Amino acid sequence: MTRESVRAAHLGELDTPCLLLDEPRMMANIERLKSRMARLGVGLRPHLKTPKSIEVARRLMASPEGPATVSTLQEAEQFAQAGVRDILYAVGISASKLDRVLALRAGGADLTVVVDSLAAAQAVAERSRAAHYRIPALIEVDCDGHRAGVNPANTELLVSIGRALHEGGAELRGVMTHAGESYNARDVEAIRAMAEQERRAAVDCAEALRGAGLPCPIVSVGSTPTAMYAENLDGVTEVRAGVFVFFDLVMAGLGVCEQDDIALSVLTTVIGHQPEKGWILVDAGWMAMSRDRGTARQPVDQYYGVVCDMEGRPMGDLVLKETNQEQGILMLRPGSQAALPDLPLGTRVRVLPNHACATGAQHDAYQVVRGESPLVVASWERFRGW
Repeated sequence: MTRESVRAAHLGELDTPCLLLDEPRMMANIERLKSRMARLGVGLRPHLKTPKSIEVARRLMASPEGPATVSTLQEAEQFAQAGVRDILYAVGISASKLDRVLALRAGGADLTVVVDSLAAAQAVAERSRAAHYRIPALIEVDCDGHRAGVNPANTELLVSIGRALHEGGAELRGVMTHAGESYNARDVEAIRAMAEQERRAAVDCAEALRGAGLPCPIVSVGSTPTAMYAENLDGVTEVRAGVFVFFDLVMAGLGVCEQDDIALSVLTTVIGHQPEKGWILVDAGWMAMSRDRGTARQPVDQYYGVVCDMEGRPMGDLVLKETNQEQGILMLRPGSQAALPDLPLGTRVRVLPNHACATGAQHDAYQVVRGESPLVVASWERFRGW
């Protein structure tokens, strides 16, 4: 349902657990990165895997038609139905999905796929020839050993993949990379260094393709940490990032944002007490928060989330320490000298998530709020699936 069709409600009227989205914080986060990209002279192709919402996407993209990045074909289909046209499916393509790719393109979406092997490139080229339609593709480059992609040093393989696409019947559009290892950086200087490593790998591979007489109009890089701290994007045509729209505790732990920038939280209700154990029980377990424990690797472990009051203000050392499927346990952070707060049955609190993408994936809608106001101004649908 749209903003206009929703009756204003109060946080106290919502069923819990539910997902809250602070719209002013979200818009400030969006503007922060857009302004940064404008200063660096590069386009932003936001990753819509984080919001999975038409309403949020419209606030993120440069135009109603995009550009956009997705991580599932279901996302591509949903956004294409809403009028988004310029879409990058930024996960390695399998041959079994190429019919859906062609259907999306036949429906008007300019959907680009990603390959990182000769076999995948050949499969895309073969399907292109059979369909008499050049499917566009980027070659994924592994800039940091984090996951998929061609080793940038293996220019022979890179060029072979490029030729398989370009000469085999598909369309070679360029290269892309993702500095996923930036999530494990220990300080801002390490993130800046990773951003340059990411840029250099993509630009070097683009130059290798061009040197072999192959086209490479697109040079695509991106992760939220590197997008926030890159100092030089020469040779890059676009930056992809997603979690910046909401931020989360992992990003705060990296120094990419402050806790006050986090726009997403889970509203939950106190349902019990175990005073001898120092426990306060709530109705948000891992089904509401996800199992993500990304901050466990950081200097400050936030467990399953930082507990805030109804206005979104952190409640000292109170954290969501443990979770069961539908039940969470609020406790004081180990070593804290604070007293456990008095939260009677029925009290509502908000929990900031470790990973915005994972927590968002547990819910079907955002309940939209503005700052400390208890009014719910809209309910924005989000979708799930592949």
